[in-house]
Amino acid sequence: MSYLISYDLGTGGVKASLYDRHMQTVARSFTEYATYYPQPNYHQQRPADWWQGIAQSTHSLLSTAGVDATQIACISLSGHSLVSVPISRTEGALLEQVPIWSDKRAEAEAALFFQKVDEQQWYLRTGNGFPAACYPLFKLMWMQKYQPDIFARTDVLLGSKDYINYRLTGAIYTDPSYASGLGAYDLKQGVLVEEWLDVAGIAPHVFPPIVPSHELIGHVTAEAAAYTGLAEGTPVACGGVDNACMALGAVGSEEGRSYVSLGSSSWIPVNSSEPVLDIATRPYVFAHIAEGMYTSAYSIFAGGSSLRWVRDQLCSELAEQPGAYDKMNELAAAAPPGSNGVLFDPSLAGGTSQDASVHIQGSYIGLQLATTRNDLIRAAMEGIAMNLKLSLDLLRQRTPITGELLFCGGGSRSALWRQMFADVFDMNIVKTNIDQDAASLGAAAIAARAVGWWNDYSGIADVHIVEHTSQPEPSSREIYQHILPVFQHIHEQVAALGEYMHHHTRKHQAQSPITSRMEE
Repeated sequence: MSYLISYDLGTGGVKASLYDRHMQTVARSFTEYATYYPQPNYHQQRPADWWQGIAQSTHSLLSTAGVDATQIACISLSGHSLVSVPISRTEGALLEQVPIWSDKRAEAEAALFFQKVDEQQWYLRTGNGFPAACYPLFKLMWMQKYQPDIFARTDVLLGSKDYINYRLTGAIYTDPSYASGLGAYDLKQGVLVEEWLDVAGIAPHVFPPIVPSHELIGHVTAEAAAYTGLAEGTPVACGGVDNACMALGAVGSEEGRSYVSLGSSSWIPVNSSEPVLDIATRPYVFAHIAEGMYTSAYSIFAGGSSLRWVRDQLCSELAEQPGAYDKMNELAAAAPPGSNGVLFDPSLAGGTSQDASVHIQGSYIGLQLATTRNDLIRAAMEGIAMNLKLSLDLLRQRTPITGELLFCGGGSRSALWRQMFADVFDMNIVKTNIDQDAASLGAAAIAARAVGWWNDYSGIADVHIVEHTSQPEPSSREIYQHILPVFQHIHEQVAALGEYMHHHTRKHQAQSPITSRMEE
């Protein structure tokens, strides 16, 4: 058997990638799926869409490559984090739509938990720097209150990639990287904190057993094989959370290595043997795929998702066409650096813990009658870069980051955007052949180790080939140096507005949670 398949299950869709024994990509296939926003703070997806995406992308992948499914030595997944799929061992998934990582409906439950647990100590032990309501522990508390029938029938809560592993093999496990985003995992001890589960009213068995990412957890069942096009009996590794898989695929496990991920959400992480923690700004930390390492980061929730919103709302005639983002790049390139005074704040999915308020909303500032669509598109791209520059500055204050920054994620394909980042960051931006495939490569490396092709992850660096380096352009860099303080001020003011509006709305308008109708 000469190939591996890795699946990168993300916010926007699932990518299937076929790798040979030299860890070269033979073929890839992508299937998009939707996110649903039924009311503020509710961000949901359908596990059935993930499963259908796995099948569609697999059929397409194998057909394109002309490879027989029996030649697949192992399968491994990277999955988007903090997802909560309630599972009954007899009924399967209990909800048609489930909260994903950015869902913040459980704010009240988190507040109740922190009446009994010191919130700062919780953060320092977990590294869970996203808004607390995002974490599955609190989503379970919300479910217990508003969906008691679902909660009572839940045998185990699975994350995204663990749900797909369950559908592939029938086995129920998770790994340390995904467990580190549950809201109850002690990073240094590598275990769930049972006293926190007691406070939350959650039985420990609701979370799956934790095994190493490279452990083989089962084999593709006959039923899963018939649906997906995989071969029955194909080994499946446990896999890892997307943040950790991307860190592995981008910069391996070497101490101090950093990169920029520009996907649906966007972040700047660093590898370290100690988690990077800060009470004031809350970098978030996941256990790395490599044992004894961590990946710590600052992020924005809607990086590529913001540009997708611009595509759908301002370039609707392009949305269904191939090469839509290439055309948008052409339009953006027609506007000058600074977008003729238009600034865009990409906080369309709310804020992270580094922001003054998690209730911050996105905005366009500086509009005039002469503003063009070109200005609006470029401003969105610049705004995402400037918001991530704020993240980079925070990370630099806490850990050394020098030299060049590797770019990965879907946004790395845009030469225009890479140049904007070089100018805004005042750093060289490197694109390699891996670009948007870092998480896929990380998952494939897990599979390679699971079946003995690799003994460790030191071979990652040899897979990367530098294709382009974007260097800061002096005149554009100067423009952005003047704009950045203005952007930061506006970002802080928009956060203050979001905080005020949130409390004003809660005071004057009772919100009705979605309850049992979600079960149907």
